[in-house]
Amino acid sequence: MSGFQLQRLGQIMEPEPGNPQEAEGVLNPAAARGPDGHLYLFPRLVARGNYSRIGIARVNFNQAGDPCGVTRLGLALEPEADYELRSGGGGGCEDPRITFVEPLQRYVMTYTALSPIGPRIAIAISSDLFHWKRIGLARFAAYQGIDFAHVDNKDASLFPLAIANHAGKMQMALLHRPLFPGTRPEETVCHEGPRELELDRESIWISYCPLPAEGIEPQQLGLFNSHHRLAAPVEPWARLKIGAGTPPVLTEHGWLVIYHGVGEVTGPANELHHLCYSAGVMVLSREHPREIRYRSAQPILVPDLSQEKSGTVADVVFPTGIDRRTDLGSPNRFDVYYGMADDRIGVARLDLPDVLPSGGVGAQPEGTV
Repeated sequence: MSGFQLQRLGQIMEPEPGNPQEAEGVLNPAAARGPDGHLYLFPRLVARGNYSRIGIARVNFNQAGDPCGVTRLGLALEPEADYELRSGGGGGCEDPRITFVEPLQRYVMTYTALSPIGPRIAIAISSDLFHWKRIGLARFAAYQGIDFAHVDNKDASLFPLAIANHAGKMQMALLHRPLFPGTRPEETVCHEGPRELELDRESIWISYCPLPAEGIEPQQLGLFNSHHRLAAPVEPWARLKIGAGTPPVLTEHGWLVIYHGVGEVTGPANELHHLCYSAGVMVLSREHPREIRYRSAQPILVPDLSQEKSGTVADVVFPTGIDRRTDLGSPNRFDVYYGMADDRIGVARLDLPDVLPSGGVGAQPEGTV
């Protein structure tokens, strides 16, 4: 097999009629296999006023082994902590990713807390996927004049194994995407023609923190530092913004990440500055994941179905969950769960190629897109 093969399997979840917790959408789920072997989704459930909770649903499969629906099981998290609540009754727990972190022997959820000062990365842990304990906001050290602690941050996920940082220390590693002022797609889309990038402020980053002491359940994670700029916007389909998507999964080629990119398309009546969210593939070095081995020059999934082109936000596919199908004896098959137009959830099948395709974008940009 050559190239990354991706095949839509269909819509897996949509808002439940009459459920006020889902009145404005069901989207952007985490995905994780429980101790019982079942696959669980953790969708963002959006009530009126963009008030978000994180639900739990068990995935149902058909005779062929493809996901075909879900059974709702309640809530994993709803806004309770001060960093999840805003004045006037607003707030939210949004867009989770879940990784089973082997050194901790715990599931770790990274999610966006809609705090009083803006979106921030929050962390919760669980031993069974059903009972979650908050351990607070991720904390970041400054780096060469870049203040990660006081800017918005989203799209975070952890590696499942300890990773060597720049000094060779085995630590926890986090992908994240700081949103510095002026770097949101709604702002960068206004730049006509070639645009100068502020690479340090428009990129996916990888950061590291010390592992908790062995055998001790963490009350709070350490300070994330050892920062490294991983990937910046390169291709036209993602020239406005990129962000980490699914949590990293180790494959024979390296760490597989399905990420999102934001480009510009012509809207109705030749409307300019219409945003389009697509998905691409990135493969990182196994030993040193701050090095990119492969990055798709073209997206592997673009909004095409009516459910992806029309919804709460038009023209969006937003990957957040991934499931390796070892249960079918197919370790090179991955089911990718993604948000459809910020309204529903779809799933697509990704087959790992025998070799990495040629022509992948491995270099960083020169600073202009």
